[in-house]
Amino acid sequence: MAIGSTVHTFEVQLADTDRGIYEDYSLRVARHPSETDAYMLTRVLAYGLEFAEGITFGGSISSTEEPAVLVRDMTGLITVWVEIGAPDAERLHHGSRLAERTVVYTHRDPAKVMAQWADKRIHRREDIRVYSFDPGFIESAAALIERRNTMTLTRAEGVIYLDLNGTSLTSTVHVHELA
Repeated sequence: MAIGSTVHTFEVQLADTDRGIYEDYSLRVARHPSETDAYMLTRVLAYGLEFAEGITFGGSISSTEEPAVLVRDMTGLITVWVEIGAPDAERLHHGSRLAERTVVYTHRDPAKVMAQWADKRIHRREDIRVYSFDPGFIESAAALIERRNTMTLTRAEGVIYLDLNGTSLTSTVHVHELA
């Protein structure tokens, strides 16, 4: 018998002063057995940091048709393609052909993640941004995850202030370019 996904809920208060977005929302996040807590948390943070009308989680973790997080406009077209972790160059190429904007949020060493794309063909490579966090931030926050979570996520001047289940953490959001 296959092991099923574990569902986590997040009650989120978002205050993104950099983009002028203030929202309260609930997320039900299915964590696939092969998905780490660090990956899932990065997915949840990416959802908040890219929050916009039409945002949703993509298909399953093994889906090749959709990214981990995406934003669709009112017509159903993908406007933002959000990958998590260390996607391969082919996925970035595919995503950047479909969406107006393609980004990667990684919980790994961004230099190592980007090195794997160095000699690969990626559509609009110069427009893709990779976002990472301070060393140890994701691991510390992932250790706090429970089945039911309360989260306050504030971004101001490129720094995120995360309160997860009563514990506060801070990290700079580092921006890396592929070009």
